[in-house]
Amino acid sequence: MSEKSDLRGKTIVITGASSGLGRGAAEKLAGEGANVVIAARRGRVLDELAEQIRAAGGVALAVEADVSEPDDIARLAAAALDRFGRIDVWINNVGIGALGAFWEVPIEDHARVIDVNLKGLLYGAHAALRQFRAQGEGILVNVGSVESEVPLVYQSSYAASKAAVLSLSRGLNEELRLTGEQHTIKVGTIMPWAVDTPWWTHAANYTGQAPRMAPMDDPAATIDAIVQACTSPKEEHRIGVKAHIADISHRLFPHLTERLSAKTADAESQKGSPVPPTTGAIHAPIDEGTTVEGGVRERMRREDAARRE
Repeated sequence: MSEKSDLRGKTIVITGASSGLGRGAAEKLAGEGANVVIAARRGRVLDELAEQIRAAGGVALAVEADVSEPDDIARLAAAALDRFGRIDVWINNVGIGALGAFWEVPIEDHARVIDVNLKGLLYGAHAALRQFRAQGEGILVNVGSVESEVPLVYQSSYAASKAAVLSLSRGLNEELRLTGEQHTIKVGTIMPWAVDTPWWTHAANYTGQAPRMAPMDDPAATIDAIVQACTSPKEEHRIGVKAHIADISHRLFPHLTERLSAKTADAESQKGSPVPPTTGAIHAPIDEGTTVEGGVRERMRREDAARRE
């Protein structure tokens, strides 16, 4: 049976779908025949994406929602069930960041990162698993990060939240084993390296420089992994060579890996163009950044070329 036939007619909820990995996954899953229920705070952008999917022959339902609000998550689940009668896959594509030295980032920004990245994901997981247990099957896909295992400097609360995502996923899989439901209800965690999406535009930033990370990955591989997880989830799926190397290195030489990662992130951050402090889109949505790709690699090439001149 082809992947397309496996996905055709499946109802898939995708949070964080107005840009980046969520948008790319929604477009690809709809193209494979799935019913996509797309959620994010930017209702207008979601409506435009839903119309684009329908124009291409797909099926989409847009639900404006803030994942950090449990009532919004309940409303999202209810909308999917009202329209399609069941939820086959729930993709917790949740992630905002606050960049800067820990003590220089306002505490309300750190708290917001935890509210969205951890509590928002937990609300989605809870709604999904209750529905999956009621209907007897389902797949939960949590989008984590390499930082679930290897923290980076200037992203302390983000790294902490992504470590919690991985721990939650591991615990949920063990609970499903204890109930004997591990074969019908599955939880997979996607763990990419730094990806070139609008995440970097939407992040709060107190570093003084435009955000950078090298070498940054194209979104395509992670989007493909999310789509694959909707039919064949891996409990922990590290995306790409760099993610695998970071994982192996951290297991063998944890302290050395963390120090080298810190030096790399610090050196890279200092190469960015000067920018003023910003809260980005973490507290309220902004108009910028509605595409899948973020344009960060192209900006980095320009910055590097300017330094060589």
